[in-house]
Amino acid sequence: MELSRIAPDLRGPVRRMPTMPLESAWFRRLTRLALPLMRSVTSPGVVTEQAIPGAPGVRVHRPEQARSRAALLWIHGGGLVLGAARQDDRFCGGTAAELGIVVVAADYRLAPEFPFPTPLDDCHRAWTWLLRNAARLGVDPGRVIVGGQSAGGGLAAALAQRLHDEDGVQPIAQWLFCPMLDDRTAARRDLDEIGHRVWNNRHNRYGWGAYLGSEPGATGTEEPPAHAVPARRDDLTGLPPAWIGVGDVDLFHDEDRAYAERLRAAGVPATFHAVPGAPHGFEAWAPDTTTSRDFMHAGRQWLSGFTG
Repeated sequence: MELSRIAPDLRGPVRRMPTMPLESAWFRRLTRLALPLMRSVTSPGVVTEQAIPGAPGVRVHRPEQARSRAALLWIHGGGLVLGAARQDDRFCGGTAAELGIVVVAADYRLAPEFPFPTPLDDCHRAWTWLLRNAARLGVDPGRVIVGGQSAGGGLAAALAQRLHDEDGVQPIAQWLFCPMLDDRTAARRDLDEIGHRVWNNRHNRYGWGAYLGSEPGATGTEEPPAHAVPARRDDLTGLPPAWIGVGDVDLFHDEDRAYAERLRAAGVPATFHAVPGAPHGFEAWAPDTTTSRDFMHAGRQWLSGFTG
């Protein structure tokens, strides 16, 4: 993709983004080994707890001055094959500080070693842990939002669907950043040649294939099981209100817009926020740019309507 299509303040950061040979087992192994060594970025006025006894791989970001009993369950990205909750410490801590809410960041086991449904099961366990520990955390279990970025956004959308079908306590909203929603995008070979920045369709095909354990885009009797691919769900009625934010040069732009439109058609309030010239995950790798700050302000402004 030509650099001229990227927003001016994102061009420098995107040029510095490394290539990712996802198919290489050694690359994934090295990346996973490096993540625990990352320096934790703390936010003023927020206490981050980790390695909590009995917790299913969560990091808890608690504001010193809580202003709401709402909470956010946050799920990290990484194409379903990379990533860890600690990579979003700055994002989660900043959200906790700005909105005065508890943010619980979930870890989950990764494909291809752990394909569907294991990652979603792990996110479900984090949800259950949050509800069971709501009183200790100062959280109202009836006021929990699910959210995530990229693969985590897809898992958050899938979790919302699964919780709806289980008919228990429901999330009050879903907060989705460039969510990875539809394996059928990966099957479109015409998208390969565009060369989307940061996350391209070859990456996408590998991530979905690793997660599903089969070639993405299958039809008929070979279609993925329920809750594996959020965009495959036929009936979206009754799901929680959604905010979906994505760049307009992101590979996921079209599938995200289509999901937002289908939610609205099903009677679900859905806000779709597209950012001109923004590639995949820009708010994470260029957080100090004007484009990212404006995007985060819009997202948190929407979320504050559920936390106030």
